[in-house]
Amino acid sequence: MFWAVVPLQLKYMWRQNGFSRNNRQPRYQPRSGGRQFRPIKIFNPEGFVKSYVAPAEVETYTPVNSFSSFNVDSNLLKNIAAKGYASLTPIQDQAIPHVLSGRDVIGIANTGTGKTAAFLIPLIEKILKNRQEKILIVAPTRELATQIHSELMSFSRNLGIWAVVLIGGVNIVPQRRNLQRPFNFVIGTPGRIKDLIREKNLNLSGFKTVVLDEADRMVDMGFIEDIKLLIAQLPRDRQSLFFSATIDGKVREILNSFVRNPVTISVKTRETPLNVHQEIVRVTNPARKVDQLHDLLIQKEFSKVLIFGRTKWGVQKLTDDLLTRGFRADVIHGNKNQNQRLRALDKFKRQEIQILLATDVASRGLDIPNVTHVINYEMPESQDAYIHRIGRTGRADKKGVALTFV
Repeated sequence: MFWAVVPLQLKYMWRQNGFSRNNRQPRYQPRSGGRQFRPIKIFNPEGFVKSYVAPAEVETYTPVNSFSSFNVDSNLLKNIAAKGYASLTPIQDQAIPHVLSGRDVIGIANTGTGKTAAFLIPLIEKILKNRQEKILIVAPTRELATQIHSELMSFSRNLGIWAVVLIGGVNIVPQRRNLQRPFNFVIGTPGRIKDLIREKNLNLSGFKTVVLDEADRMVDMGFIEDIKLLIAQLPRDRQSLFFSATIDGKVREILNSFVRNPVTISVKTRETPLNVHQEIVRVTNPARKVDQLHDLLIQKEFSKVLIFGRTKWGVQKLTDDLLTRGFRADVIHGNKNQNQRLRALDKFKRQEIQILLATDVASRGLDIPNVTHVINYEMPESQDAYIHRIGRTGRADKKGVALTFV
């Protein structure tokens, strides 16, 4: 009833700042006992982006090791080479030897630094040495879990290694069935893993290696209690690998109960990637905001563009607008089922579409090659969200551009 009497102009302003009748995180919230509103702080990237200075020359990292210097299976080395991996990134160079030796590892690294390979390569070698070994990998989102599985399959091609993916948004019955067959890896999200433990289809007592990937994101998404439950189900005698971009109080709470005598590797040098050029786009007329976006997207260099909004309603409406204007675009958000989201991601990776729109469900962990531009069409909610959004471009030492509408 309240929404029906709100003036259209005010509705538009609120939606631009992330408020709608279906959004649980409004820009303004009512004071108790009345209809007055008070502002809630949201991240303003303007000052943060201005602090960015493009480096004249990026210092090149020289690895101590090489893939061939690791004592790993020759067929695994062939698969690494087939993926085009020529030299080690800093997190790979420093983490792989410790994982191979069986140590617990805390890895702190910026997004896009190759940490998935940093734990998959030595863990595949671990399976090749002991086929009875079982490894659990926990990721915050369905997309990241699916991506880790895809990377695992390419690294372990023709090695006879089997994995089960446990994620929500898809039928649980095939997942139950797959757990009854022999497997080496379980890769999943906390909620679905917990469901299958509760059903007694999954028992973690036999998993002597576990990886928490993007642990800070799992905490942000409210999975802290689920993670604690999973840790309590694991054997005390295990190898624990913990990867995160940040470690704050709540993340440390998990960390303290997870690793034992760990090696800490930090290759995070700054908050934002050095090879992402950041700019502000000023919106002078909100009614023409989509026209400003249109004028950017028709430029030749905007060949593979990821656009972020704050609400499901907003990104869906913008997608419909862009499709009407003739752009090749698709969208992923919480109202899309898992198969729809994966199809959209696959089309974007294959460049069957030019533009992918998303809420922050896509801002962490996804490795989408060759994204030329990230556009923050609506403000991110925090500096952390901003960092991870723009981290979708400028990956693997390539250049990228991040534009934020204000």
